[in-house]
Amino acid sequence: MNRDLQLLRRLLRAKDRIDAEPNQPWTVSRLASVSGVSEAHFARCFREAFGIPPHRYLLTRRVERAAALLRDTELPVIEIAMQVGWDSIGTFGRTFRDIMGENPTALRRRLRVHDDALEWVPHCFLSAAHRPHLKMAVSEKRRSTKGARQDA
Repeated sequence: MNRDLQLLRRLLRAKDRIDAEPNQPWTVSRLASVSGVSEAHFARCFREAFGIPPHRYLLTRRVERAAALLRDTELPVIEIAMQVGWDSIGTFGRTFRDIMGENPTALRRRLRVHDDALEWVPHCFLSAAHRPHLKMAVSEKRRSTKGARQDA
């Protein structure tokens, strides 16, 4: 039991690093070294502990940060993409759309329309409401929507 708590602390250390700097290139090997375990053991234990693989968790954090910047700043979408850790605007846009269900510009436009109505809502509630739900891989989502379109 004591070993399980130690492992969980190590996993939380890696998760905290992602949360603190989601724009960094957090590979599984780098996160495993932060945790002090092998790559395979880290990936398996992270998924068991937090319900999603480390890479998906990283994507979630990056998209959350990008959505907050889209809402709170006037920065161009390409600059936001680079700030949150993407090297390619195309990959950023595709991943953002797959996770959030709309492209970054559409999200910004929609959030701005409702900006006055949500002024009194605490920021933490807004962040939680806009948090992406990443239980399946982006490629799995793409496959399931393509299959649904072909059936229609």
